[in-house]
Amino acid sequence: MKETTTRLQYLLTQYANNACSRAELLELLQTIEQGGHDKALQATMDTILADLKPHDPIPAIDKEKIFRSIIKPAAVVSFYKRVWFKASVAAAIIIMVIGVRWFQNNEPKQQAASAVGVLFKNDVAPGGNKATLTLANGQSISLTEAQKGQIAKQGASIITKTTDGQIVYNASSVLQNNDKGDINLIKTPKGGKWDVTLSDGTKVWLNASSSIKYPSAFMGNERKVEITGEAYFEVAHNAAKPFRVIAGGQTVEVLGTHFNINAYNDEEAVKTTLLQGKVKITNGGRMAILMPGQQAATRFSNNSILVKEADTELAVAWHNGYFQFEQSDIHNVMKQLSRWYDVDVKFDGKVTRDKFGGSIPRDAPLSQVLRTLEQSMVHFKIDGKTVTVME
Repeated sequence: MKETTTRLQYLLTQYANNACSRAELLELLQTIEQGGHDKALQATMDTILADLKPHDPIPAIDKEKIFRSIIKPAAVVSFYKRVWFKASVAAAIIIMVIGVRWFQNNEPKQQAASAVGVLFKNDVAPGGNKATLTLANGQSISLTEAQKGQIAKQGASIITKTTDGQIVYNASSVLQNNDKGDINLIKTPKGGKWDVTLSDGTKVWLNASSSIKYPSAFMGNERKVEITGEAYFEVAHNAAKPFRVIAGGQTVEVLGTHFNINAYNDEEAVKTTLLQGKVKITNGGRMAILMPGQQAATRFSNNSILVKEADTELAVAWHNGYFQFEQSDIHNVMKQLSRWYDVDVKFDGKVTRDKFGGSIPRDAPLSQVLRTLEQSMVHFKIDGKTVTVME
């Protein structure tokens, strides 16, 4: 037991200091994967944390929480090149390292970086709630800085920021005759996201670099909004007033349902993925009906609509707080990281053709995400807001 504990301590310390060789990393993964080392892991963590000499004593409850995270199987990370590493193994190491770094750098000013970890030197924090609201009169409101409570009034709708940061539109049940439903716009930057509840009760989640244009109150016989980027919808049911989403030249029509639309301009197609209900997609003169579990892809360049069975977990991973990849090339991976961490990406040398698969929490610092990707032998350098991908 003593030899096992000593070896685990050495390997974990090497990993925490980013000094692990590939052989040592494989040994560490295999050792934890074999199981039966709970006591050794606990002892190793106690030793490492004791050596850190933090500013304040570590509460026992926090230390125990980290240990439970290490030994608990969790499908957090499972990237491959040619060989898959089990999710529980890689996740355990990442959680350990993040936990160690959290206590090592436990200063109040740094704790805002993330609930999962703190920033390393020359690191980039994950994205968060950042957006602006533009009212019909052109007034721009920073939703990030806006105080809780009523922030504006548009026609018959009161706009409120809730205690958990959501924007909610509450429309009067009696609309004035001259209320035409003022058009509002919520826009997220790179590294931002936001949630909004429209006047009909429909809930919308915006991903980074996205926007939604909508009326403050839905008038007439339809509910119509327009988006760019990516958004997840939970549409309030109203059979008498269809809900229509305009995105990338296509129109999605629903009565009440849950679906995701990815309409970034730098993607090859607009992808609509249906989770519940039924939607109608129109693109030019073509039309298709989607059933739950299906995805429609419409091209920017023509009027085609391709319908196929969808990986719904993959499509809405961002909404659930993860990056998820399935046979994704490095360009696709870095495109998503660029949007969320608000960084520019450069490629130096030959670009790997390897495919990546698995999921990573979106609230992890960028360095932790890149370290996970480096299990596939691709390397990265962070320089300010630029990430270089190297051979």
